[in-house]
Amino acid sequence: MAAIATLGSHCALQVLKGAKDEGLKSILICEKKREKLYRRFGFIDELILVDSFLEILEQKCNSILEKNNAILIPHGTLIAQMNSEQIESLKVPVFGNKSILRWESDRKLKEKLMHEANLNVPKSISNPKEINKLVIAKRYGAAGGKGYFLTTSEADYNKKRDKLIAQGIIKGDNDLYLQEYHSGVLAYLQYFYSPLKEELEFFGVDKRHESDIEGLARIPSKQQMEIEDVPSFNVIANSPLVLRESLLDEVYSMGERFVEASKKLVSPGMNGPFCIEGVYDADAKFNAFEFSARIVAGTNMYMEGSPYSTLLYDVPMSMGRRIALEIKNAESSNQIDKIVT
Repeated sequence: MAAIATLGSHCALQVLKGAKDEGLKSILICEKKREKLYRRFGFIDELILVDSFLEILEQKCNSILEKNNAILIPHGTLIAQMNSEQIESLKVPVFGNKSILRWESDRKLKEKLMHEANLNVPKSISNPKEINKLVIAKRYGAAGGKGYFLTTSEADYNKKRDKLIAQGIIKGDNDLYLQEYHSGVLAYLQYFYSPLKEELEFFGVDKRHESDIEGLARIPSKQQMEIEDVPSFNVIANSPLVLRESLLDEVYSMGERFVEASKKLVSPGMNGPFCIEGVYDADAKFNAFEFSARIVAGTNMYMEGSPYSTLLYDVPMSMGRRIALEIKNAESSNQIDKIVT
């Protein structure tokens, strides 16, 4: 029987608790500085202690994972810590399609896939000289919002960019992607696609709380103008949302279009958990500005299941447990090759 392994960060607790709920062995690749935290939880069967998560690329770590017939569950920390070449070189089987993680990290590939899925995607800006309205500058990869900023002109962009360079957060223009800013209700739509059942499941929706941009709303506008630091969009926490039921048909349609587009552009497609991220405007139109091609941290609030997973399962079903269930079902039907790369 397969074991489930993941990196000690992001949503590791949910993933490994889900593994134990489904009777699978749980393995944590844990930085030594966080050992005390993870020793608190009895559902973690084995810790592989490392100085750096990059040690997962080394034979010593791989030998332990191979001995346990482990499947690695990718999450945001894997993408933040490793480049696409390193991820694709992993010898341990990875749940889902590890090739699509390159498309998540590369803004241009990401935009291409979202357009192929016929999502409403805000216009990208190719050159700071073209900025003539409110835009958001984003870093590449899974940065968790750190280093993002809003701007309305080339001069303001240059000023904020230079501050980030001085802080060592970015190196230059090539580290930033510009996109028109759309306001509305933030909504991060959580999905799971099963290649075993060829079925899409809508699992939940969350809103992210970002510091310190969120705190600006509590400061009078005059004082906001006096703040010299570039406000951060660093994600601190998540809270649950429940959508109007009339929106659900389009939610499923967007997810299905995304799955079909991924099959076309990055075979074998989007397997397992993913998230389409955006805002609902005043007309309840969803503008999708991002996607995450793996489990997202917003699922952590639903460790006993969400209002939507409750409609699909009669037991508490977190996204972590859903991953473990898919692995069990693939093993029992001799279809592991369909769910790992």
